[in-house]
Amino acid sequence: MTMPAEPAELDAARLLLSKMGISPADLVAEPAERKPIPTFSEYLPAVQRAVSVPTARAYSSYWRRLEEAWGSRRLDEPTPTEIKELAEVAKQQALVRRNSRGGRSAAENFIAAVRCVYRHAVDDQILLETENPARRVAKPRRLPSLRHALHEPLLVEINHVAATTGDDPELDTLLLRLHTETACRRGGALALRPRDLDETQCLVLLREKDGTSRLPSVSRTLMGQLLSHATERGATHPDGPLLRYRTGEPITKRRYDHLWNRLGRHIPSVRTQNISTHWLRHTTLTWVERHFGYATAHAFAGHADASDSATITYIKADLTDIATALQTLTGEPHPLARKVMTAPAGGPVFLAGKAVRT
Repeated sequence: MTMPAEPAELDAARLLLSKMGISPADLVAEPAERKPIPTFSEYLPAVQRAVSVPTARAYSSYWRRLEEAWGSRRLDEPTPTEIKELAEVAKQQALVRRNSRGGRSAAENFIAAVRCVYRHAVDDQILLETENPARRVAKPRRLPSLRHALHEPLLVEINHVAATTGDDPELDTLLLRLHTETACRRGGALALRPRDLDETQCLVLLREKDGTSRLPSVSRTLMGQLLSHATERGATHPDGPLLRYRTGEPITKRRYDHLWNRLGRHIPSVRTQNISTHWLRHTTLTWVERHFGYATAHAFAGHADASDSATITYIKADLTDIATALQTLTGEPHPLARKVMTAPAGGPVFLAGKAVRT
C-alpha cells in the first residue's frame, strides 16, 4: 500500500512543478501535439519583425552571428554550454572602443539577444519554459561604472577646446550646451526635431530610450541657438532632424565620436578617463541633486519611478521645479520658474566655453 503524502511533501512537489513551468493539470491532460520546432534561420526573421526597431538594431549583429553558427539547427538543439561558448567568442571578437572593458558588454548583449529569441519561442508555445537553454546562462556581472560628475576646471576646459578647435565649433558648443542644460542622452539629441521646440515656454520634447519622452526646460539662450541652427542649416521640415552639419546633412553619433576624440587629443584627462557625452548627464544631475534635492534630480533625469515609486508619489517634482533648477544653473530667467533667483552656494555653471556663476 502507498502511504498518503504528507502536506509538506505535497507543497514541495507543487514548488518543484512551479519552477519547472508545469501545472498539476498538465500531468493528467492528454499530451498535446507539439508544433514543429523551426531552425534558427527559419525563426530569427519572425523574431526580428516582432521586436521594436531599437531592439532589432541592438541585437541584429548578434542574431547574424547566431544564424552563421547555428542557422540549420533547431531551437531545441543548443545547450547552455554552447551558448556560453558563443558568448565567449563574441567577447573575444568585440570591437575595441574608447570605453571598451574587455568585451564584457558584447557577451552580455549576445546572451540578451539569445534570451530574446527563446522568450518568443516559449511565448509561441514552440518550446516549454523548461526547454529554454538560455534561462540557465547567466550574464557576465556588470562592472561598476567609472562615470562621475566632472569638476568645474575640467568642464570649463572641455567647453573652451570645443569652441576654439575643430571644423565646426559652433555645432560642438551647441551640443555641449544642449546636453549640459537638459542632461539628455545622445539618442535624445539626435532625435530632436524642429517641432519639438516650444519657444514660448522654453521647453524641448526629448524622445529617448525605451520609447520614453520628457519635456526639459532650456534657457532662452539655448532656445535661440537651436532655432538659429535650424534656420541656418536647413532644418525646415518640422519632422526632420534638427541638428545638422554645415552641409545640411543630419549629424549622426559619429559627430560625438569625432568631438571626444579631438578633445582627448587636447585634454589628457578626457583621453585617460574615456570621458564622453554621458558624463555631462552625470554632471548636471549631480549638481541638481546637491542643490535642489532628489525629487527634482529624479524628474530632471526623466527617470521612470521604480523601487522608490511609493515615496516619489508624494515628493514628485514638476515643470516648475525643473525650470527653477535650470534658471539657477544658467543664471537666466525662465518663464516657468519661480521668480526668486536665489543661487545656492557653490553653484558654478559650465556653458558655452566659460564658467558662469549665478
